[in-house]
Amino acid sequence: MNQKLKSEETQKRIIEGAFDLFYEKGYHNTSIPEIMAETKLTKGAFYHHFTGKNDIGKQVINQIVTKRIYDGMIRPLEEAQGTNVLQTLKDVFTVRIMNFTEEEKKLGCPANNLINELGCSEQAFRAIFRKLIDSWIKVIVNLLEQGKKNGEVRADVNPSAAAVHLVTSFEGVRGIRKVYDDDTILEEYTQGVSAFIAQLK
Repeated sequence: MNQKLKSEETQKRIIEGAFDLFYEKGYHNTSIPEIMAETKLTKGAFYHHFTGKNDIGKQVINQIVTKRIYDGMIRPLEEAQGTNVLQTLKDVFTVRIMNFTEEEKKLGCPANNLINELGCSEQAFRAIFRKLIDSWIKVIVNLLEQGKKNGEVRADVNPSAAAVHLVTSFEGVRGIRKVYDDDTILEEYTQGVSAFIAQLK
């Protein structure tokens, strides 16, 4: 294995190990020695790739957290050109949430967890999260604008307000689910969000 590939794999290993710990314990409750223990790497290996905890935190958000939301929520909406707009929104905001693993239901959304923990305290983290949420809202706005043009969505619908409602309710129920031991709250969310989307017609 050449040195560049080995270095990339080591970096990936550290990022993935840090993500697992941040998701389970939180950012502030995770130390660099714990990340080293999780990845079975030395202090030297860690600091060869990252300058410190903030650096690894940014990489976790950029490379894992952002990708999860992009793959699960943003990309399906980007690829929805020419489809039934409201059905696409309903599918994305209901089917996915009911298919989360038990761990994902128990621990909530990694992005939302980190936003609640770090969003107000670190400007660098705020900027990354803001860009992510803006991208998510923008793709919904674009889809709703498309729906208005083709007559699927009511002319008086405010796409930005609807998009903010969809994103925040999705993230909110994921946080609330952490205090429940069953899926009733998710089932009620899917009923509510389905009704909201139907009213956009």
